Amino acid sequence: MDLVLDLLATVSRWSRSNLSEIALALVGCLLVLFGADIKGWIDQRLGSIAGALRVPLMALLCMIGSGAALIYATPWVVRGLSQFNNYSLAPVLLVVLVLIGVVADRR
Repeated sequence: MDLVLDLLATVSRWSRSNLSEIALALVGCLLVLFGADIKGWIDQRLGSIAGALRVPLMALLCMIGSGAALIYATPWVVRGLSQFNNYSLAPVLLVVLVLIGVVADRR
């Protein structure tokens, strides 16, 4: 049992030192998974605008929206993940990665 707890603590400490990169990767994965749905919703809202104006406006909105999500959501994810102690951070990250994999597989 001590071996398992030591392994969890070691992996959690390593994860904590790389938490900003892990959070950025998680937010990026969520943007990739749900980006098409968000794009469809925006495209539906911009459907009445002429095509010559809609295409650059759509590109601009997607670029600004994705950039803002990466910039502003990543620190929130870091703050949320930093709340876990050294025995629970690694299992939480593992569960989150498995859930992202399940969602990606179903799409």
